[in-house]
Amino acid sequence: MENEYILTKIGDDHICEITLNRPENLNTFNTPMAKELDRVLRAVDNDNNVRVIVLKGAGKAFCAGIDVGEFPGKTAMEYSEWIGLMGAPMMTMNDLGKPVIAQVHGIAAAIGAGLVAAADLAIVSENARFGLTAINVGLNCVGPVVPVTRCVGRKRALELLLYGDLIDAREALQMGLVNRVVPTEELDLRTGQWAARLASKSPLAVETAKRAFYTAADMEYHKAFEHMTSALARLCTTEDVTEGINAFFEKRKPQWKRR
Repeated sequence: MENEYILTKIGDDHICEITLNRPENLNTFNTPMAKELDRVLRAVDNDNNVRVIVLKGAGKAFCAGIDVGEFPGKTAMEYSEWIGLMGAPMMTMNDLGKPVIAQVHGIAAAIGAGLVAAADLAIVSENARFGLTAINVGLNCVGPVVPVTRCVGRKRALELLLYGDLIDAREALQMGLVNRVVPTEELDLRTGQWAARLASKSPLAVETAKRAFYTAADMEYHKAFEHMTSALARLCTTEDVTEGINAFFEKRKPQWKRR
């Protein structure tokens, strides 16, 4: 199915770039784009040629939130359905087996900040700014604050949620919302290099690590260790582990089979 607002590009390096493509609207979410993004994320996760997903925005911004042009005139039930639709990609990213790297420049506000937080990793330009800004127009970002809280903790998340201020890239790094800050002119290059390193790892090991990490994060401490032990034990029985160890001793590049 052809997409109107989402671009995809899969390279020979097993990296898929997914681009939010409403640059004239600062990549704000409308209903078609939210549906397209959710559908594309799920499709790419099922593509065995893809090992890493990079999520980025076209034009001057990553994503400035939800298109308020769609806001007026809904019933409470319609608002509930609409809000759920807008937030679906944030939940979907958590469910994917493949890691998602957010590549961020310019504004990442409201649901844009939520997408950054929901991604597994985030690399951002020095000019990037982040905020849960909906409070400034009488709304709030109670959807995006869910993944944001898991990154930065309750006190910082509440401050972002209640004040609606934009923070710069360095503050976002300091509070744990993003992983790396790079010069703006190097963002594409550095993201590509970082994604390629991850794509060179065993896809099976990476997927196992991601799924086990998120599952254990919500468990009681001792149960989390039990879950991690079980996940690693299953991984140890796979062909890719044998291949990785043999390649290490033979000083060669491993040939991953995903089994």
